[in-house]
Amino acid sequence: MLIRKEAGIPPSEITPLTLYLNRRRFIEGAAAGAALLAAPRLGRADTAPAKLQFTKSSISTSEKQTPLQDITHYNNYYEFNTDKESPASLAKDFHTRPWTVKVEGLVSKPGTFDIDEILKQNPLEERVYRHRCVEAWSMVIPWIGFPLANLLKQVQPAPKASFVQFTTIYDPKQMPGQRGRVLDWPYVEGLRLDEAMHPLTLLAVGLYGAVLPNQDGAPIRLVVPWKYGFKSIKGIVNIKLVDKQPENTWYRQAPSEYGFYSNVNPNRDHPRWSQKTERRLDGSGFLGAGRRIPTQMFNGYAEQVASMYSGMDLIRNF
Repeated sequence: MLIRKEAGIPPSEITPLTLYLNRRRFIEGAAAGAALLAAPRLGRADTAPAKLQFTKSSISTSEKQTPLQDITHYNNYYEFNTDKESPASLAKDFHTRPWTVKVEGLVSKPGTFDIDEILKQNPLEERVYRHRCVEAWSMVIPWIGFPLANLLKQVQPAPKASFVQFTTIYDPKQMPGQRGRVLDWPYVEGLRLDEAMHPLTLLAVGLYGAVLPNQDGAPIRLVVPWKYGFKSIKGIVNIKLVDKQPENTWYRQAPSEYGFYSNVNPNRDHPRWSQKTERRLDGSGFLGAGRRIPTQMFNGYAEQVASMYSGMDLIRNF
């Protein structure tokens, strides 16, 4: 599949990290240990980054974390641009308030939930996860969020519910990439219900102790650490429980390259490159940067998730 690559923006034109991270403010919850997202206000460049309240989870890797600069300046976010460096600048004024997430479909208690109410009801925790991109680069990111299972239990999935479909916001006025036709918008992803309910599956709202930057999927995104990164949909506005496998965006775009399951599997190469190794971004730049390391099955989470795929042909079901 050929994708037209738009011209990149010089580093000198990219908005400084302190400016775009300060555009969304968080306030402390009234209850001890709770965290809630505040109504938005434009922050000044000289204010401190907005911090979050969270507990540290034991469900974390001890590997060296990727520097914040890399995490916030090397992003696949086609809604803004196909270039990896440009979303940091193009997303700086993206509005994350008001924001609601509609949960519907095969559930007993469907509803439309304000993001602040979601966070009031779900105390946050930090989890340091490996993050593997299908393009053979990887990061280690200290996400802040809560298990997706918490929200799904609240709406009570019906017995017929077998899959969960996620949809990102469609707003071409704010997202210049959606004005083109590089993908079929809005972006759609999907998981099996057991994958969605797994304790590792996270709804993330922050990283490195602060509010999730716009270019990393603010205000709420999915993180599924044993799958390739494109499964972790950003800017979620709709979650729908269904009885049939959703046709996710990248599968619809190129079914021979991007399967529904998308589990990290070094034995199943992408048609255009090997998946046996990965380049771990380590802060030394992007061109040829990072140490090359072997890719682990299920991204190193086999002990926790392999049982969900027992008996499956993981080459065919990729």
